[in-house]
Amino acid sequence: MTAMTPPATMSVFAQYYALTKPRVIQLIVFCALIGMVLAVPGVPSWHEVGVAAIACLGIWLVAGAAAAFNCIIEKSIDAKMKRTAWRPTARGELGDLQTLVFSATLCAVGSSLLYFAINPLTMWLTFATFIGYAVIYTVILKPLTPQNIVIGGASGAMPPVLGWAAMAGDVGPEALILFLIIFLWTPPHFWALALYRVEDYRKSGLPMLPVTHGNEFTRLMVLLYTFILLAACLLPFVYGMSSWLYLAVAIVLNAGFILHAWWLWQDYSDLLARKTFRFSLIHLSLLFAALLIDHYL
Repeated sequence: MTAMTPPATMSVFAQYYALTKPRVIQLIVFCALIGMVLAVPGVPSWHEVGVAAIACLGIWLVAGAAAAFNCIIEKSIDAKMKRTAWRPTARGELGDLQTLVFSATLCAVGSSLLYFAINPLTMWLTFATFIGYAVIYTVILKPLTPQNIVIGGASGAMPPVLGWAAMAGDVGPEALILFLIIFLWTPPHFWALALYRVEDYRKSGLPMLPVTHGNEFTRLMVLLYTFILLAACLLPFVYGMSSWLYLAVAIVLNAGFILHAWWLWQDYSDLLARKTFRFSLIHLSLLFAALLIDHYL
């Protein structure tokens, strides 16, 4: 997700808060919350609301820890990219030890909260997501292969599974459908960003798809993934998780995503790539909101 450049100086609190990548975390917690709500038949009790609130806090803390750890690993890369050069680790405002202690503290507190106040399954799934993003994706996959975002997208697709596990104590097929939607949404979402940020990635040395395979091939992949995503987005209706309201919203949103990808494939511009990236965020947010509304109708 793109971020606006903050003021030249930040308070110490703002520096640590920035390490958690708050706008990304907001989307993660939102998706986890959708999983929680869908796991509870009918209107949740006050007890269930309390459980969901604690689970959201625990997931937020562990996800923030993973983001902070990512800032340590990628500080030299972040310093080369306009989108990330402002981060405190990239600017040298926070050292590796400070950031590592901060990350470890968030992870320990969040994991303890999930283990003792929610259930061990949620804690272990959340911790596995931390390892998947902070280590497997950031350290191994991202600098190794242009398919990094496809394989590493599994970590980003976990939030609704975590939410479901927090409320149900298991991982049902419904949670896996939500996982699949985000997993297939991630590549066209991220590649749209990489297209108009390609020079940043070229300077960083990361083998992102537009750098290794070119603009035209990446645009084709974005288009193809939107068609696959459409099929996945129909699964909640097919499986019986949702009704016609969700189906109508899903068709409209996916038609919009496909249309943006088609325009991008036909006649590229950085402006259109930005619009496609922004629409992808709207797509996922409204899709999950429709699932939420449909659940109570």
